[in-house]
Amino acid sequence: MAKTRKFRIWRGDEQAGDFQDYDVEVETGMVVLDAIHLIQAEQAHDLAVRWNCKAGKCGSCSMEINGKPRLSCMTRMNEYAPDETITVQPMRTFRVIKDLVCDVSWNYEQNKKIAPFKPGPRDADGNYRMKQDDVDRVQEFRKCIECFLCQDVCHVLRDHEQKEKFVGPRFMIRLAGLEMHPLDTADRIPKIKEEFGVGMCNITRCCTEVCPEHIGITDNGIIPLKERVVDRYYDPLRILWRKLTGKT
Repeated sequence: MAKTRKFRIWRGDEQAGDFQDYDVEVETGMVVLDAIHLIQAEQAHDLAVRWNCKAGKCGSCSMEINGKPRLSCMTRMNEYAPDETITVQPMRTFRVIKDLVCDVSWNYEQNKKIAPFKPGPRDADGNYRMKQDDVDRVQEFRKCIECFLCQDVCHVLRDHEQKEKFVGPRFMIRLAGLEMHPLDTADRIPKIKEEFGVGMCNITRCCTEVCPEHIGITDNGIIPLKERVVDRYYDPLRILWRKLTGKT
């Protein structure tokens, strides 16, 4: 049975904009993206929204729904009270192109800064070998769909606008996946400390809370990277070793 639901959707671009109200008839089982499509089809034909798979795997339909960064295709209408107005707006951390569509190209520029996977030599028989525990540990980080919700909620990027000093949780996870890979030989720790800014994160775990793939971003990725930085640069024995030998 169709029910009328109230929506407030942000309309505009990076220059100016405001919220506009819409009433839409929704059916049982619909998600927020379905309702947005109805509004787009019946009331606001020029409403801009980015989406692709509608299955929670492409990361395209990221937006803020009632103040929380979420995938609109995975946010069911029945999560909200029948009389509750659903407020939809673009991700605050990134420049708005139009309406609900943001320019997330900054993220791709950060990705280019990271040294790619660099495996060591193969075993004598021409194969690579890894322990299953090591495989399982890095496999978690490969689940990222690059929705950038973690980037949006990160207060270092969102509130303090420190994009020049911190690459954000998504790329901390990419770095963790490389650094913890048993076959990788590249040394990214100096850049993780300086250029990528791991010290900027104060582990509030807000990025972990919004991850639709339930990746342990903070506990399994960022904190271990922090520990590696501390081990190399702040451990008293390592400091003494560097002074005596000149080696890291």
